[in-house]
Amino acid sequence: MHKTLIITLAMLLLTACNSGESRKKDTADQSATPETVRMLAGLKRAAGHGIMFGHQDDLSYGIGWVYPGGESDVKRVTGDYPAVYGMDLGDIEHRSPVNLDSVPFGDMKKFVREIWARGGVITLSWHVDNPLTGGDAWDISSDRVVASVLPGGEKHEEFTLWLDNLAEFMASLTDDQGVAIPVIFRPWHEHTGSWFWWGQNLCTSEEFIALWRFTFDYLCGGKNIHNLLFAYSSGGDIANAEQYLERYPGDEYVDLVGFDYYQMPDAGNSSFTENVDRVLGIVTEAAAQHGKLAALTEAGYEGIPDSAWWTGTFWTAMKDHRISYALVWRNAHNRPGHFYAPHPGHVSEQDFIDFYVLPETLFQKDVTAMEIYKQE
Repeated sequence: MHKTLIITLAMLLLTACNSGESRKKDTADQSATPETVRMLAGLKRAAGHGIMFGHQDDLSYGIGWVYPGGESDVKRVTGDYPAVYGMDLGDIEHRSPVNLDSVPFGDMKKFVREIWARGGVITLSWHVDNPLTGGDAWDISSDRVVASVLPGGEKHEEFTLWLDNLAEFMASLTDDQGVAIPVIFRPWHEHTGSWFWWGQNLCTSEEFIALWRFTFDYLCGGKNIHNLLFAYSSGGDIANAEQYLERYPGDEYVDLVGFDYYQMPDAGNSSFTENVDRVLGIVTEAAAQHGKLAALTEAGYEGIPDSAWWTGTFWTAMKDHRISYALVWRNAHNRPGHFYAPHPGHVSEQDFIDFYVLPETLFQKDVTAMEIYKQE
């Protein structure tokens, strides 16, 4: 009886914060906070000036350091922070004190407040564990996981508890005045690949869309979390718009569209540039047609062995497209060679400075001046 009641209530939530009737806000969540609505408007304005640069775990650690206040490899090189700061919520589902990369969630909250105070942008991904097998997000040993967490599935109740824990963290992201800090939430990413349990070959299109919609409606309608912009982000293995939008959950569930793509060691610069340029064409066209922001939600070249990669490859790939931001992955402090932004003394340091001074690249000082969150 208890399980049936939970499922029934969950299904009733499916239209709670997302009614298609008389939509009055540009945000997917029609109950989004004023700050979240202003964030979306500010991101659209900023996209008219250039592309924001983002870095995963920028404030958490870097090459040769861990957690000192105010530190950043990007800032060490340029004297400025990135405009966009990525963080991951993996293991929040278990109420763990640290995420899957050992970043304390308490520190993450502090970082969010610092970024908000200086007018930066926060994006949160979620490498959530496999609730059916007990493995991690990369455990693809079963193709029944998504079905198991949907209403009626054997892991649905457990999954809603995980969403409760996620919602509790999102609700804790407030400033000193108690204002909910708006963030970009990017769940179920790289779904066109099959390396996560929610990936292409691990569930049907209908199951994936149901997973997305349930996540959205449970957080917004069930838990009253209204400080989120939702980002739909595929892998970079996209052939055409039809494939890109095959699992798109609908305009009323998405604020931003993007994709993730990395340069592999055995691939040349031209291969990366050509594919990013091509897929950005697909994604930006979809964004325009659906009234959404577009972004290169994850990218990079591990170790950045090319001294001119930033201006010669990375910038070349995206400069002709109107996108909100491009985020490179993290600079691990405990995995030699696993870094995606330069650090002092790195071979690409000067080229990154050249990239930084381009008028069309936006970093923290730029977006601070733009006042993304201001009332228009």
